[in-house]
Amino acid sequence: MTSASAAPIEAIKLGGLTIQYLIDGTATGGMGVFELTVLPGARVPPPHSHTNNEECVYVLEGKLRYSVDGEVRDLAPGEWMHTPRESVHHFSNPHSETARALIVLTPDIGAQYFRDIGAVVNAGGPPDRAKLVAVMTRYGLVPAPPQ
Repeated sequence: MTSASAAPIEAIKLGGLTIQYLIDGTATGGMGVFELTVLPGARVPPPHSHTNNEECVYVLEGKLRYSVDGEVRDLAPGEWMHTPRESVHHFSNPHSETARALIVLTPDIGAQYFRDIGAVVNAGGPPDRAKLVAVMTRYGLVPAPPQ
């Protein structure tokens, strides 16, 4: 059993999203854990899958709309969904209050992924889709084809 304690990594802002890493698993190739805050109506990543990672979302407060392979649920505090490797998933917050969730990724893609995405999203104006896809691809994320 491995145990460690460390201060959370800086909050990473991506428009109406905030990512606060609690455990960055990239150092060990293991599990990562971060808190995701989603403002109402925030612009969110497109539906995508992970080539090498599985993910679990556990809602702490508010409601988060989450879908996995076409199954869509509005998750309330204490509810969760699992995203198997290569499953298409997506989240949003169409509700009136801020949603906060705990995200577990294994193996982790790491906080640097979100910093790299932030460099594109926070550059001003609409995000450059080609640059976003390039960052996603580098970390093993695959945008889903348009429906």
